[in-house]
Amino acid sequence: MNLIEVSFDDARPFDGYGPGFFRVGGEVAEGPILLHAKGLAPWGGLSDAAALVALADEVDVILVGTGSEIAHAPADLRAAVEAAGLGLESMNTPAACRTYNVLVGEGRRVAAAVLPVGG
Repeated sequence: MNLIEVSFDDARPFDGYGPGFFRVGGEVAEGPILLHAKGLAPWGGLSDAAALVALADEVDVILVGTGSEIAHAPADLRAAVEAAGLGLESMNTPAACRTYNVLVGEGRRVAAAVLPVGG
């Protein structure tokens, strides 16, 4: 097996997650978070479209982690994000964390808005 070292440049990857928290670049953050190459911030959850739309100049796609289970993003959230010219992909939070790490490792302009997994 060939192992390839991944460089995240200035972006911080997800290191792990658990019930109610995420570990990002060695820092623990509780509750829903918004992560992109330029930072980590609390996120208001699926009703907080404004925080996602504010990233329109910095990212091309937002991965929405819906917790332990896969769920559709609310229609109003999707409409606001797409109206800002951004792509939105919904998946469960573990998949969103993994996908974010892969895409940011490739240098893609991506953000992850994730709800914590349950306990």
